[in-house]
Amino acid sequence: MRTQELPSVDQSYGVEVMRKGIHLGSLAIPIVYFFIDKNTALLILVPLTAIVGLADFIRLIHVPSGRVYDRYLGFLLRSHERFDQGKKLNGATFVLLSATICVLVFPKVIVITAFAILIVSDSAAALVGRRFGRHPFLAKSLEGSTAFFISALFVVAAAPKIQHLPIEYLIGFAAALLGALVEASPIAIDDNLSIPVCIGAAMWLMYALFLPGVNVYSLG
Repeated sequence: MRTQELPSVDQSYGVEVMRKGIHLGSLAIPIVYFFIDKNTALLILVPLTAIVGLADFIRLIHVPSGRVYDRYLGFLLRSHERFDQGKKLNGATFVLLSATICVLVFPKVIVITAFAILIVSDSAAALVGRRFGRHPFLAKSLEGSTAFFISALFVVAAAPKIQHLPIEYLIGFAAALLGALVEASPIAIDDNLSIPVCIGAAMWLMYALFLPGVNVYSLG
């Protein structure tokens, strides 16, 4: 889902605000995950991802289903997600898929930070970039990418830590910068998947390099 674009956009700003309002609802994933264990989270996410993904796939291969979907929900889809424009799964499917992958692969403290950055900062980048974006930066705008990075810093500051060491915050800040670069990059992978996976992998590597004695699984 390409969220932040320069002024030539495919939908009105009002629809973008609606899309991002729905997107922010996905903050429930990292918030709920803080209070439950990994196995419980996967018991919820795996079937939910399968159901949503299957429904999304059916609308792409079944013409009547695709037309009905586009008729009632098409205004929330980007042009490349619509049945009549291509064969691409929508953003909701990728959000759930990335949540499942992140919970399966990464320690909880990293998942919560990475996924919260995706939800909050991707939304900030889209809204600021569409309204105020004037200066190109990679495939997006400098204004939107700056909004991503600044909002991600607030997420990092608020996200749970293992020992609240200064280096943990620096790791988060570095991951926030990486997330902004990934979001702005013209890569083919949907950024609902690429952003949290890249942030998660980078944080895990930095914890291993700079805090080898810290148990990254201590959060549960």
